[in-house]
Amino acid sequence: MRSYDLASLAELLQVKLDGDATIKISGLATLANANEGDLSFYHNPLYFNDLLKSRASAVIISPQQADNFPGNKLIAEQPYICYARASHLFAVNTQENYGLAESAHIHPQARLGEKINIGNNTVVEAGASIADGVSIGANCVIGRNASIGKDSRLDHNVCIAHDVVVGQRAHIYSSVVIGSDGFGFAKEGEKYHKIAQLGSVLIGDDVEVGANTCIDRGALDDTRIGDGVKIDNQVQIAHNVEIGDNTVICGCSAVAGSARIGKNCVIAGGVGIINHVEITDNVTVTAMSLVNQSITRPGSYSSGTGLSNTREWKKNIVRFRQLDSMAKSIKKYLTTK
Repeated sequence: MRSYDLASLAELLQVKLDGDATIKISGLATLANANEGDLSFYHNPLYFNDLLKSRASAVIISPQQADNFPGNKLIAEQPYICYARASHLFAVNTQENYGLAESAHIHPQARLGEKINIGNNTVVEAGASIADGVSIGANCVIGRNASIGKDSRLDHNVCIAHDVVVGQRAHIYSSVVIGSDGFGFAKEGEKYHKIAQLGSVLIGDDVEVGANTCIDRGALDDTRIGDGVKIDNQVQIAHNVEIGDNTVICGCSAVAGSARIGKNCVIAGGVGIINHVEITDNVTVTAMSLVNQSITRPGSYSSGTGLSNTREWKKNIVRFRQLDSMAKSIKKYLTTK
């Protein structure tokens, strides 16, 4: 278990120390559950009572709130950002330095960089390029002519299909599939004819893709994921979607074909975005919303009904169905009055 004295932590995090510099810190914990030896953080007023009662050996806190905690403090202008940086100091390193596993199948025409790890039973096909410092877990497939950028990490059971490009410092979590065929069919009568998906997927630098997410290849043009994009678990990105830099897409959302999402957006959990819509930069879409038209102005957008008890909800549904006739009746009344 890693441990640091508080002075070392202050130096590593580049923050001011107020308290006992020699105290040992061996972990991170919430204010409510912290014990001796733990470092915690305070950034949200909802947890003020937890701050007052916390048993943490030290707390990351802003200068404005520092007087509210009598114990040892690391004073940071942005406590939550400081906590994010501190978390990496205590993270368990799950990457194994196994080099090239004997059971890995690497095509002679694949190009391998230096200081790479390739796990058991992983397949690297002809023409694939693995840059310096890449770590690939067990049971992965890197397709023909695919490219994995410098210092990227692929966890176990990841599939990168042919011709896909993954940028530098990406983290692709377990069971992700990138570059599978888009859902493209042409209907003739009662039959569907499959459309060959001839594009690829281009993923920028510093991208994270959560477990069991699927990103489909383009039909003609490429599916594009910008720099710094963070995609949560179980997200579906359809063919020809474009996602701008530093956008976040939360779990169980689905983005239909050829939709375009701008930069610095937040798509909350369970959001559905229909095909061919465009969302401008700096938009937040709240959880379980349906985006069925383009969004041209920055801001926060929501759809659907809020939670209520079932009896009230059923009554409201009846009223919703009557809205059109009610509006017509009101209009008729006003025009004849």
